[in-house]
Amino acid sequence: MDKTDLKSLEIEELEEIFLKLGEKKYRAAQAFKWMHQKMVSSIDDITELPQGLRDKLNSNYRVSNLKIAERLDSKQDDTIKYLFVLDDGNVIESVMMKYKHGTSVCLSTQVGCRMGCEFCASTKSGLVRHLLPGEILEQFYQIQKEQNISISNVVLMGSGEPLDNYNNVMKFFKIIHDKNGQNLGYRHITISTCGLVPRIFDLADEGIPINLSISLHSPFDEERKKIMPIAKKYSIREIMEACSYYIAKTNRRVTFEYTLIKDVNDHQKDALEIVKLLKGMLCHVNLIPLNTIKEFSHTKSNEKSVLKFKDILLKNGINTTIRREMGADVNAACGQLRRDYIERGYS
Repeated sequence: MDKTDLKSLEIEELEEIFLKLGEKKYRAAQAFKWMHQKMVSSIDDITELPQGLRDKLNSNYRVSNLKIAERLDSKQDDTIKYLFVLDDGNVIESVMMKYKHGTSVCLSTQVGCRMGCEFCASTKSGLVRHLLPGEILEQFYQIQKEQNISISNVVLMGSGEPLDNYNNVMKFFKIIHDKNGQNLGYRHITISTCGLVPRIFDLADEGIPINLSISLHSPFDEERKKIMPIAKKYSIREIMEACSYYIAKTNRRVTFEYTLIKDVNDHQKDALEIVKLLKGMLCHVNLIPLNTIKEFSHTKSNEKSVLKFKDILLKNGINTTIRREMGADVNAACGQLRRDYIERGYS
């Protein structure tokens, strides 16, 4: 029987477990604080609990504990990429990035991905499994402990499609926001999606003001289908309707991520179509130079094309920035480090 991961449970669920064991409810709060404030890696480390209780818990429960397999430090900036080994031997990756406004981490939500975006390394081997809430949290905890810092921002933009692992991601939000844990504000959390429309509506109805980021990459349905299979299921019009609903429910600005690919989606007509799509919407466009992978034959747009694209959007009233390329020398794009690690025969 697989043991239940206590780190993946909210306080109310922990209370039920302790009551079933004949313990007082307050033991749940103690365990929760040790797992999510002190960030312990085993039940035995929760020394506030009596040894007998820890022994009982060890019989049927466990605590997620990721181990660092590799750490790559960029020589270009302060980016650090981590490869973590899960309890079952699977590997995932996370990235730490330092900015003037604080330290951000980009976390994975799945082992692999089934969305099939042509330019993304994460999806080339398909989806292996969803990550548990505790495994998503552990990426945050391990980096925070290893660096001895306080992380101020979280981005769910690593390997996997967060909205495809909806229930576990929602639990992650609630646990990391809990005042008895990290107490991280929802406004310091961003979730990125390639456009799972029904889940965007669900997320809006959750009533939590996290930041929503949409991977757009083309303003034309037919062109988008060529590089993003999800576009065959949900049209751009449907995505825009979902985003408008999200904005109305949360009053949060939506970011549209747009990877610029030379001679594919970096033309003037593309920029002008984006203007038509987004005019009047509470939003922001983040232009991303393509991070090339061997499975995708195209290259990134040249600097002149990127600046021209940005200029068209800005002149038409669309708030636009160009994402600073960080950690290019440590395979900082999603999935690259994991793929290289597996190809070297360590899986």
